[in-house]
Amino acid sequence: MAGEPTTQHHEQLREQAVEAALGKLDLDAKAGLLAGQDMWTLPALPGIGLKSLVMSDGPIGVRGVRWTADDPSIALPSPTALAATWDPELARRAGRLLAQEARRKNVHVLLAPTVNLHRSPLGGRHFECYSEDPYLTGEIGSGYVSGVQDGGVGTTVKHFVGNDAETDRFTVDSVIAPRPLRELYLAPFEAIVKNAHPWGIMTAYNQVNGTTMTEHRYLVNEVLRGEWGFDGFNVSDWMAARSTRGDIEGGMDVAMPGPRTVYGESLAGAVRAGDVEESLVDDAVRNVLRLAARVGILEGAPAVVTDLPAALDGQALAREIARRGFVLVKNDNAALPLDASALRKVALSGAAARDARVLGGGSATVFPERVVAPLDGLLHALPEGTVSYAVGADPSDELTVADKGFELRAICRDEHDNVLGEGSLPNGQVQWIGDDLPDGVTHEALHSVEVIGTFTAREAGEHAFGTRGIGHFAMTLAGEVVHDDVQGMSAAADPFEAFFGAPTERGRRTLAEGETITVSLRHTVLKNTGSPLTAIMFSFTHLGPQLDEDALIAQAVEAARDADAAVVVVATTDRVESEGFDRKDLELPGRQNDLVRAVAAVNSRTVVIVNSGSPVELPWRDEVSAVLFSWFPGQEGGAALADVLLGTEEPGGRLPTTWPVAFADAPVTEVTPTDGQLHYTEGVFIGYRAWDKSHVAPAYAFGHGLGYTTWEYESLTLDGTTATVRIRNTGERTGREVVQVYLAPIADTVERPLRWLAGFASVQVAAGESTEVTVELPRRAFEIWDEAANAWSLVEGSYEVGAGRSIADRRVSATLEARA
Repeated sequence: MAGEPTTQHHEQLREQAVEAALGKLDLDAKAGLLAGQDMWTLPALPGIGLKSLVMSDGPIGVRGVRWTADDPSIALPSPTALAATWDPELARRAGRLLAQEARRKNVHVLLAPTVNLHRSPLGGRHFECYSEDPYLTGEIGSGYVSGVQDGGVGTTVKHFVGNDAETDRFTVDSVIAPRPLRELYLAPFEAIVKNAHPWGIMTAYNQVNGTTMTEHRYLVNEVLRGEWGFDGFNVSDWMAARSTRGDIEGGMDVAMPGPRTVYGESLAGAVRAGDVEESLVDDAVRNVLRLAARVGILEGAPAVVTDLPAALDGQALAREIARRGFVLVKNDNAALPLDASALRKVALSGAAARDARVLGGGSATVFPERVVAPLDGLLHALPEGTVSYAVGADPSDELTVADKGFELRAICRDEHDNVLGEGSLPNGQVQWIGDDLPDGVTHEALHSVEVIGTFTAREAGEHAFGTRGIGHFAMTLAGEVVHDDVQGMSAAADPFEAFFGAPTERGRRTLAEGETITVSLRHTVLKNTGSPLTAIMFSFTHLGPQLDEDALIAQAVEAARDADAAVVVVATTDRVESEGFDRKDLELPGRQNDLVRAVAAVNSRTVVIVNSGSPVELPWRDEVSAVLFSWFPGQEGGAALADVLLGTEEPGGRLPTTWPVAFADAPVTEVTPTDGQLHYTEGVFIGYRAWDKSHVAPAYAFGHGLGYTTWEYESLTLDGTTATVRIRNTGERTGREVVQVYLAPIADTVERPLRWLAGFASVQVAAGESTEVTVELPRRAFEIWDEAANAWSLVEGSYEVGAGRSIADRRVSATLEARA
């Protein structure tokens, strides 16, 4: 191709610039470059023409280096929702949008994507991972990484590896046999390295088979770099680096965050003491400089991307991904779509219908310019007076970060009570890490932070106010001091307790609807905590009136009784599902199940929207007409929901993970270590692989998802390992189908799953039309990891190649003979 010599020439120029820059650095400069200078950046080195490298959290948006809503971020649907589209090209467009956002915020590296697997439905960051299947994860992840890097922004594929649960994540030893490690957990990383050439990898907190991942010479140096040819930089998860010598010998290039790390002065000292070879430091610096060259911040090195992709409309793409990821798992008697022209009344209920949960908690948090809740979307789409709303059931029975009804800002003072500066707040959560402080404020001078403003009650009744965090707090409500005391540190192992920990009530006030009061929470900053992070982290929290639960349900029932359709939105909360902890069960919090049953009893067209990032039990699923999984749908979720409910668009999603009937049926539920170890005793049998082995039917199978048309699978033919599938749209409207191809050994000679995903393709077809799709079956689909030979081995024999709409709904098949 004509462009290849130029590309190769630019690569040579970048490598030459890297070597030239490296040659100008002394030991201290090299060691310093490998250590974060603050929470998000590496130091600039003007002497070699190197600008400061800036990183930012993802994966659904680009927050930037400031914890503020002053510079809003597009909030795309959760990664599980993106995977539910089964569309790597759509993932690539998502990546391009995020690169566009990153460049706007002067960010060079996005700390994403998360490609750990849905080993268990209890995993706390289930919503932030793509799938239980390594192939689907690798395909979506490859699209995402390619898209971000199309825009000239780096990625860090994470968390390498075995970080599939949150319990004791800083210390747990994930004990994984070589075969499942290769076939399942390493597989997405390998695929992304091969297909998308990522510029970065993030190593995890945990150990794997007795070695901390930031120090894992075998998995990082021999497998990732040696076998797969990864040439990017390897950054630690934040605060994961613990050993100067262990980390540099284990292939970790950058220790984050700064300024206190195991690199920098400690690394230079280890080299001078003879404990570390300087050549290892040089190798790490090369990887950092190569990244800098690729993103265009190293003088004399051409950036990989100079012609940027066409600009994307963030709101439009967020809306498209949301509807394409919605999974319609049940639609009895064509309950959906609703005919807008015939609707007199739609009864909407559920707390999350008004206050949508659009993203997961933790490091994935961003602050969008707007959020369209289901209520907003339906009110906008239907004539005035058509939509009624009742809370019905509110699962929030615990204080959460102050948000709706609050107008807050932060005032920073020194020890003499002089004001140093002020900052806006997106909500009641203060999270200032490193230099992320209001203008004019320094950590040295800062003595106290006062969160001050007003609160206007949306409901009449008794409101509770509280704090989350450690240290001294003084709370004032309507001019009255209600709390003035110190909150101590618990024995929790997670150092982010101030961020993820449980809130504590400090005072109550009975307010009328619409009544406004002044509020203040003054926090005295803790000094010399010994933490490697210099941070101000605490929250002002609130809980609305706890109204009579039976009365709330009764109001929703009365509204639904004479409605043409009842739409109930059920959801998890951030105390049930978030980073930092694993779930204990799969139950919906509060009395949401009672609400659904009560509404369904009086309205035969009850549609339930499940607003969760991961599976929950649906004990009423046989009692309602339709069930739609919206995941965490991003900022445009409510608009996308109106599109789908009213039939303007089709729900396009297919399940990327198996949905159980009940927690007791789930084949893998152990996420709590025993004596520091979490044994992956299930081997290669997770997700649908385990469901098939257990012979227990889930509620909804992997790959399942309905649309608004019908499909006939006419034929499947094989040409070598190329499968051609002919399908016909037998319905009355254009639709999109995800053709899924599964391999099943007919007379297996080794222990393997009953069948597994080998390929897929997404195609849009007009009503009455037919089309052919081709799916290449990769060699790896026929291989296992031979533990004795320490190599991949193709398993010869006969295989059934089946294509269909899910793993449980295969429509056509053919037989293939695999030979080495």
